[in-house]
Amino acid sequence: MIKFLKKYKAFVYGLLIHRILVIILLRFDFIHIDNSSVLANTLSFIFSWLLISLPIQYFSFLKQNKAISLKLVALFFIFLAIIINDINSKIIDNPITFAGLIFIGISFFSIIAPSYFKKHALIIIGFYILAFGYFYYIRIYIDDINRYFQQEKEIKIILVAPFFVMLLMWSYQQWKWFKIIKSEKSKAELSLLKSQINPHFFFNTLNNLYGLVIEKSDDAPNVVLKLSDMMRYTIYMGKEDLVSLKDEIAYLKNYIELHKIRYQKKVDIVFNHSQDAGYQIAPLLFIIPLENAFKHGVERLTENAFIHININVDKGIIDFDIENNFEEPETSKTIGIGVDNLKQRLELLYPNKHKIQIEIKDDLYKLTVKIEAV
Repeated sequence: MIKFLKKYKAFVYGLLIHRILVIILLRFDFIHIDNSSVLANTLSFIFSWLLISLPIQYFSFLKQNKAISLKLVALFFIFLAIIINDINSKIIDNPITFAGLIFIGISFFSIIAPSYFKKHALIIIGFYILAFGYFYYIRIYIDDINRYFQQEKEIKIILVAPFFVMLLMWSYQQWKWFKIIKSEKSKAELSLLKSQINPHFFFNTLNNLYGLVIEKSDDAPNVVLKLSDMMRYTIYMGKEDLVSLKDEIAYLKNYIELHKIRYQKKVDIVFNHSQDAGYQIAPLLFIIPLENAFKHGVERLTENAFIHININVDKGIIDFDIENNFEEPETSKTIGIGVDNLKQRLELLYPNKHKIQIEIKDDLYKLTVKIEAV
C-alpha cells in the first residue's frame, strides 16, 4: 500500500490541493455546492481532481515536451473562460457551457493520447455530435424545462460517461503496452544473464581433451560425449523457459564428471539429489554456484578440497544447497559476481517465490536456494 501511495502520490497531493481550493472558494462565496445534485457534484469532483493531479504526476514529461504543455495551458484558460461565462450567464445547464466542456474533453484527450484519438476520432466525434444534438433538442428546441429535468441525469451521464470510458480504455491499453515492454525487457535481461555464464570451462575442457587425444587416453571418447551433451543442453535447452529438474541434474552430473577428469588431485565431491525429479525449473540456475565452487575452491586449493551438493524436493519446494571450502584470502566480492547473476535471474523468474541464503565462515562457503516448483 505504501509503495502504491509513493508511486501515485501526485493524486494524493492533487486531492489535498483540491480540498483547500474548494474550502477557500466556498469561504468567499465564489462557488455554491448543491448537496442534492449528487451526480453533478461527483463528476465535477473527478474532473477537477484529475485536472489538478495529472500535471503534477507528469510534471517531468510536461517539462520536456513544451509544445504539449503550452496546448494544455491554453486549454486550461479556455476552461476557465467557459466556467466564468457559465457563472455570469446564470442559465441552468447552459448549452454553451456543455458544448465548451465537450470541446475541452475531446481536445484534452487528443493531446494526451494522439495516436489512440486518431484511431477512434470518427466514433468519438460522431457520438458526441449525436449526444449533444439530443441534449440541444431536449433543452432548447422543445422549450420544455420540466421534460428536460425528467431526463437531466440520463443526458448528463450520456455526455460525460464516454469520456471516462475512453480514458479507462486508453489507460488499459497503456498498461498492456507497459506489461509487454516489461516482459520483453525481462527476457532481454535473462538472455544477457545466461550469456554471462563463464565459458572458460568449455575452453579448458577442450584443451584437456586435446591432451587426452595426444596421449591416446581411453577417457577421450567419454569426454567428447559428455562435452557434447553439455554444449547441446546449454545452447538449445538454455533457451527454454523451463526444463525438467531431471535434465538439470544430469547437466550438473556431466559438469562434475568432466571436472573429475580434468583434475589429477583428489577432490571430495558428493552430489545427493531427490529421486522425485518430475518438476520443472528454469535452466542453468544451479550451474552458477557449482562453477563458483570449482573456480574459487577446488582450482585454488592444493589439498582437502571438497564440494557437497544437495537437491531435494519437499511439498513443491525445490531445495538446493552447495557447500565448499576455499582459500581464506579469496574475497567475497570475487565470489559474488556469479551470485549476483543468480540473484537477478531468480528475481526475474521467481519474484516472491524464492529464497537465497549465503553463509561464509572461515574457509567454508555455503549457498542455499529454495524455489517454488512448477
